[in-house]
Amino acid sequence: MIDLKLPKLPDRTPVKITITVMPDLYRLLQDYVAAYAEAYGHEEPLTELIPAMLASFIESDRGFMKRRRSLMGQNE
Repeated sequence: MIDLKLPKLPDRTPVKITITVMPDLYRLLQDYVAAYAEAYGHEEPLTELIPAMLASFIESDRGFMKRRRSLMGQNE
């Protein structure tokens, strides 16, 4: 087997989830869609922005990421 520098790509199969949000949060999300369009000159659908928003939030949570790294180290 060839030894490549690039590791095998992880599973990238999308997983669909459904959530219910309160009307106030929905209005905030709609306002965010508008602000995004104003900032970047291109409107993205809310369904495209939510995953990016969640990923950004989780990646910025230092406590969670530290815990996750320590748990992943235990599994090796």
